[in-house]
Amino acid sequence: FHLSLSLSLSLSLSGLIVHGPSAPLVAPLGSSVVLPCYVDKPLPVEDLELEWRRTDSETLVYLYQDGESQTEAQQHDYHDRAHFFTDEIQHGNFSLYLDNLRAEDEGRYTCRVYSQQDSGETVVEIKYVVRLLVSGSKHSISASVGEDVTLNCSVDSRIPSEDIEVSWKKTNEKIQVLLYQNNETFPDSADEQYRDRVEFFTAEIPKGNFSLRLKSIRTEDIGVYMCEVLAGGLSANATAVLE
Repeated sequence: FHLSLSLSLSLSLSGLIVHGPSAPLVAPLGSSVVLPCYVDKPLPVEDLELEWRRTDSETLVYLYQDGESQTEAQQHDYHDRAHFFTDEIQHGNFSLYLDNLRAEDEGRYTCRVYSQQDSGETVVEIKYVVRLLVSGSKHSISASVGEDVTLNCSVDSRIPSEDIEVSWKKTNEKIQVLLYQNNETFPDSADEQYRDRVEFFTAEIPKGNFSLRLKSIRTEDIGVYMCEVLAGGLSANATAVLE
């Protein structure tokens, strides 16, 4: 699960500047998330100690000491779920990979770095969505030939749009109607039957609205449409019936 972060906050205890994200992290329950923590210049790996702790309880999430991960010191809830990018430590990247997010993972985490006589820390907050919620049209949609219609699809707006993939498909014929991926709409993804006749309401996407506008209805457009949403390793869908 990838998060786009362009700014960072920095805190130092005695001269060592440690960077983290500028805003809380948002991810769905059950997904994976990276908690950023890094320094501008690589530090000598020998005599380097890194620890991630829950800020509220000081629970040890992950410890790197004496040139290796000290997994036996971890709180058991994080066994097999919390990992370092070991190859990145030599480059000054101490980010934590946390897998299979649980409800109790919400909160603040402190990344502390000790190197020779210096130390520094940064704090990362995790916020997540309890589950991936997708809602669509409650009733069948009736339209006459030549009219425009809207097929509804809404995603919980707490998930950043850049972390969502939405695929509209006509289920009975298994054809692609329109795709949204990597913060971009791909009109060329549409089957020839729908080319130049389908669009998202672009201004509504940041609000989690991925409804589809289908223009100039044809008789062959009748059928069941599915809005399939992927986010953070989770998937959910909603359907709309066009009569």
